[in-house]
Order: sequence, then C-alpha cells, then structure tokens
Amino acid sequence: MNKFGRLLTAMVTPFDANGNVDYAQAKKLAKALLNSGSDGVVVAGSTGECPTLSKEEKLKLFAEVKSTIGDKGTVIAGTGNYSTAESIELTREAEKTGVDACMLVVPYYNRPTQDGLYEHFKAVTKATSLPCIIYNVPTRTVTNLAAETAIKLSQIDNIIGIKEASANFEQIAKIIKGVRSDLLVYSGNDGDTFPVLCLGGYGVISVASHLVGIQIKKMVDDFLKGDTKKAADCHHNLLPLVNALFILSNPIPIKYALNYVGFSVGKPRLPLTEPDEKSKATIEQALKNYKIDLPISR
Repeated sequence: MNKFGRLLTAMVTPFDANGNVDYAQAKKLAKALLNSGSDGVVVAGSTGECPTLSKEEKLKLFAEVKSTIGDKGTVIAGTGNYSTAESIELTREAEKTGVDACMLVVPYYNRPTQDGLYEHFKAVTKATSLPCIIYNVPTRTVTNLAAETAIKLSQIDNIIGIKEASANFEQIAKIIKGVRSDLLVYSGNDGDTFPVLCLGGYGVISVASHLVGIQIKKMVDDFLKGDTKKAADCHHNLLPLVNALFILSNPIPIKYALNYVGFSVGKPRLPLTEPDEKSKATIEQALKNYKIDLPISR
C-alpha cells in the first residue's frame, strides 16, 4: 500500500481561455506537484470540478496525466458519483487508461441509507480490479458515511483507503481503530491533517499542497519521526493559508491563488465563478506570508 504515498494532491483541472480542458497544462501541473512534495495526484475529484467534466474529458485527463507521470507518482481517478451504474461504467473505463486507483465519493443528492452506501460501494468495487479509496465529505454530499459502514466496507479487499473529510474526530478515531489494519485513512481536510495523524491516520489528500507541498510533506515526515512539536508548529503556521483557501467553495480560491502566483489554470467552470474582490484580497494577503513550493516557469 505504500506506493500510494502519504501526501496526495487533489489536483485542479486547468481550463484555457475558452473554458476547454487544458491537457498540456494539466500534465505540467501534475509534474510540478510531484516536484514539490506530492506522492501522487487525484484527478477529476471535487477540486478538479468533476461534476462539470464530461466522461470523455475525464478519461482523457486520466490517460494524459498517467502517461506523463508514469511510475514517478500515483494517479487516482475520480470515478464515483450519485449513480451506481455510471460510477461502475466510468471506473471500468478508467481502469483501461492505466491509472493506479480510483476514488469513489459518497453518492450525493440521493441521500441513500447506510445499507445503500454499502451496496453502492460494494457494486462499484466488485466491477474493477483497481484499488479504491472511499471519499466521505458530508458538507458536499449531505449523507455521512458512518464509522460502522466504513468498517464493514474495509473488509472488501480492493478498498484500500478512506479519505475522511467529516471533521468528526470521534468518527475518524472509530474508523482508524475499527478498519482492517492495512487500510489507509487519509485526512480529507488540510486543517485536520495533524489531528488525524495523531489519531493514527496515514496521510492527507490535500488542496493546499498545490502551493506548499514541501512544507506539508515535511510536517508529515516530522510527525512520523516523532517530532510532534515541529509538526504541530508547521500545522499552526499553515492554518491561515488553509483558511484563506477555503473562504469560498473549493476550488474557487485555489484556482485564483495558482493564477495569482503565476501558474495559469484558468477560471472555474459555471456554476462556479471567480472570487469577489474581498475574497481575492484575503487570498492575496495570505499568500504573501508563505514561500510557494510549486515550481513555476515564468
């Protein structure tokens, strides 16, 4: 399981001036992220604006990014949505592109029961030989994947991880204690990374790592070495930036920040829009206080 790495970046999807996916820039970004601390990338997840990408765009992104990264890092394809049948179809197609794993979000809008969630993930994972990471993000999906359901799902062999973004530390602790011993529990919120590590979590699937990946990687490494004070200091230092990157719906702030520091990723697609002037100023002010790790060719 170690091939997946402890720091994965939920990568934005770059668009060109006409709003089309900029595949060349996506490949450039993926390489830059690996060069600034990330062990791999999640493509076409929430940060990648998955609901606005067509199936064809997603599959081309998976293939292009994987062909660029090769074996230098992990490529995880965001293939889950509100429909079990569509999730199965996209996951099967993604497997053919050569990606290393897939990420399956808790189905949104439908508000399934816990039994429904179990059967959904069981059906999708059964349809693929890819390793799968379950993504629990109740602020977006409304439905929460309960600890008991996560523990039950961990008995499915190719479910190898859970991205936990509930910010419910009692629930996360139950999951870490109850799932099978080799299951990787990732923090799904940048601001929760240090506490999740303290509970026994494995790592983080990050947004802030677009900008400060080396610093986040060092925080994780310091923690693993037993230097919790140094890791905690880094965590506290990064919090103002993390807060600024989530003042509006992700990925609005991170896309603005990347454009601002000189790495063009275009505007978000509707229904997302660019930040208002006050939010722009907040993001810009936060960025001034940090060394940006992302290699940028000006």
